[in-house]
Amino acid sequence: MATANKNLSAYNKDEVPNAAALRFGIVVSKWNNNITEPLFQGAMDTLLDCGALEENIERWNVPGSYELVFGCKKLLQTKEVDAVIAIGSVIRGETSHFDYVCSATAQGIKDLNVAFDTPVIFCVLTDDTLQQSIDRSGGKHGNKGSEAAVAAIEMAVLGK
Repeated sequence: MATANKNLSAYNKDEVPNAAALRFGIVVSKWNNNITEPLFQGAMDTLLDCGALEENIERWNVPGSYELVFGCKKLLQTKEVDAVIAIGSVIRGETSHFDYVCSATAQGIKDLNVAFDTPVIFCVLTDDTLQQSIDRSGGKHGNKGSEAAVAAIEMAVLGK
């Protein structure tokens, strides 16, 4: 899996716990799917590369980043998982909509981490331009989905 190895380049794979016994939920925003799909793929490739079993990874889609909080909450309430990754992308436009969506999404995911004993990893890109999002979803700055997967593994192990 060349993608996973590239995505893990910032990490020493030997230092990432084996994920074979862990279960993960990934909630993905369909908005800006040209960004969220590569983020998902980076997360998925990294989880598998670190030993997670494909049948122990559950993906749910939601319309946009704002809806990630509800999607993650329902997943936590209905599925037995050791960690959840919330994947989204909000790109600044000409109105203050960006600020409201980013703030509410970040606060909502923080609230889930306080309310539940299962970690929810924030993998929501909040960029000023499309190019910045591309650079962080598999471009010159790596893949933040891969980084979120490593964080999910580490936090899941911490929670056990």
